[in-house]
Amino acid sequence: MFNLFKRKPPPATGTSSTTAAQVASRNWLGRLRSSLQRTGSHFTLLFTGKPIDDELYEELESALLMADAGIAATQYILDKLKLKIKLQGSSNASDVKHLLVEVLTELLTPLERELDISHFKPTVIMVAGVNGAGKTTSIGKLTRHLHDAGASVLLAAADTFRAAAKEQLMVWADRNQVDIVSQENGDPAAVTFDAVTAGKARGKDVVLVDTAGRLPTQLHLMDELKKIQRVVQKADPTAPHEVLLVIDGNTGQNALAQVKAFDETLGLTGLIITKLDGTAKGGVLAAIALWAQQRKSSQANSLAVYFIGIGEKLEDLQGFKADEFASALID
Repeated sequence: MFNLFKRKPPPATGTSSTTAAQVASRNWLGRLRSSLQRTGSHFTLLFTGKPIDDELYEELESALLMADAGIAATQYILDKLKLKIKLQGSSNASDVKHLLVEVLTELLTPLERELDISHFKPTVIMVAGVNGAGKTTSIGKLTRHLHDAGASVLLAAADTFRAAAKEQLMVWADRNQVDIVSQENGDPAAVTFDAVTAGKARGKDVVLVDTAGRLPTQLHLMDELKKIQRVVQKADPTAPHEVLLVIDGNTGQNALAQVKAFDETLGLTGLIITKLDGTAKGGVLAAIALWAQQRKSSQANSLAVYFIGIGEKLEDLQGFKADEFASALID
């Protein structure tokens, strides 16, 4: 398995690899806490010596709703929190903070999974998302991380609807020194078929397919996604091996609506959540996690949040860790 997003830079002279890894981890956690500060501000004043009473629970409910956790996830979290408080005999608000992080971590943990590209060669990854979510940029960053981990990558420029989308992807391909398959005014499905076929012939580890940005309400474009998926299966009956959706963390509950719509069309395997640095709506991950629990009963594969993005730099796209996120959100 390729080691993606391990946050372990080469050790500096005279510095142990353990220390370097710890420094990298602290740097990431610091940026994550800073990025989630607007969401966390809803919780800042709730744990300052207050008694555990109905007023505190009401304030917690308001904070969770303002963070865009949604009604269902908010009620779920409060119910689990009250049970933990009762079982542990907690008596002050400072205990509630610790237990709230525990509850949120437990809710988010099923979303935590590393992207595994070791089972198929090539691993075919379809990437979808609405315009403006950061889809193509996320593909570029993911390509760089895959390349740095030793994986050979082929890009498919199947976003033929958006002006300059192909050119943007070609810049990433050139920057990362990876191959790209594109066509002038080509059909997205045809581009994808050529890319998967080329990926197999060239022995690539990963084929990353950049599909056109679209809204779930654009049914003709959603049908185009289905067509791309069918064509991928013609080129490789086992593919696509991953179907990822890039969502903008600023969109709150609308992000959950997008996940549901794209999942119904494609059967999602994972998410990339971007732009958490500019949002006060980070609690939407709780809503996604609760929905994913309910979804599992009817889907063969569980849903993962593979990566979260908190900025424009390459290192600002990292693997999702439930305990890190919960702690950064609440602490």
